[in-house]
Amino acid sequence: MIQDLWRRLSPTARHRLALFVPVAYALLESWLLDRDTVWWKNALNCVAALGLLLRLRYPVVSMLLALPGTFFTESWLAPITALYSVTAARRRPLVPVLCASAFALADYFTWSVSGQNSGIDPVALTQTNGLALMQSLLLGTAPVALGMLARTRRELTLRLTELTRGQRREARLLAERVLATERARLAREMHDVVSHQVSLISVQAGGLQVSTTDPNAERTAQTIRELSVRTLQELRQMVGVLRAAGGAGLPGSAEPSGPPLAPQPRLADLPRLIEDSGLPDGEVELAPGEREWPEAVQRAAYRTVQEALTNIRKHAPGAAVRIAVTEQGAQLLVEVRNGPADGPPDGGPALPGGGHGLVGLRERAQLLGGRLTAGPTTDRGFVVRAELPSGRG
Repeated sequence: MIQDLWRRLSPTARHRLALFVPVAYALLESWLLDRDTVWWKNALNCVAALGLLLRLRYPVVSMLLALPGTFFTESWLAPITALYSVTAARRRPLVPVLCASAFALADYFTWSVSGQNSGIDPVALTQTNGLALMQSLLLGTAPVALGMLARTRRELTLRLTELTRGQRREARLLAERVLATERARLAREMHDVVSHQVSLISVQAGGLQVSTTDPNAERTAQTIRELSVRTLQELRQMVGVLRAAGGAGLPGSAEPSGPPLAPQPRLADLPRLIEDSGLPDGEVELAPGEREWPEAVQRAAYRTVQEALTNIRKHAPGAAVRIAVTEQGAQLLVEVRNGPADGPPDGGPALPGGGHGLVGLRERAQLLGGRLTAGPTTDRGFVVRAELPSGRG
């Protein structure tokens, strides 16, 4: 119950209680022992008790103020508390041993000169002096032992905290190393699988371009081949980034430095993206204004249009499309709207979709301080709208 009450107290309240309670006990002891004696003994006891207020910052001074009261009035609480503070505050044993010896001698001489003894006789092995010597040694060593125990416990707590932090740091580094290794493995798998499939697409498109006599088929095959080559280039750059993140920062890694990354897509690349999308001609409005938009904003706008066109190609083939990239105040507004699909799918294999494209676009916009909304329209179409501010990026 007492521990629960102590834990509920604020740190300030705990500090004040730890500081003033020993002072109150020492004053109570002084009043019980010497309330009927001469005034100067009471004064010595009050000085010893009030000296405990200095024991946290100046424990040796507090101990010196308590010794006269012990010698003349047999008070114990003030010097015992001060001796405990001296031992708990100092790692070297010399000062605590000297303070304990001074306290034991003061207490022993008090017993020797009290009662019927008329002089100081520390050598006499009488029963009274023997008991006084044992008591003085016990009173001198007990606070030292408790102070050493408290100091050792505090040091062990600090070392345990440091060890816990070290273990957490090592666990985090191990997790990062495992994650980096997994990234490198995924990069290798991505390169081996995806690049092989895209290379086959490029080769097949090249063969079709050479063998066909239909101009439309030849243009389509050429577009497919160019898109395949561009996809392979971007894939290799992404794989290079993943491999660098997975091995460059690890000890002993020998990742070769790949070619420099190609320029990131910008607003000026949107016409080519729209032309290569293979969608029917639609309404296109590209009016970003004369402002020099940050690269992150331009890249986010490009990826928004790219993802929206990809979704239209997968889910609404043949639908009417409207693309608008305009400046509205300090924001770049990107809107891609399509109507309902113009007929059923062509019967080929459905293009896979993981549902992460719009989530990634929304995260891009939020990182730039903007927002992205997407949803169906009343005419059974779909709209993707991104508002990208120019102040961040």
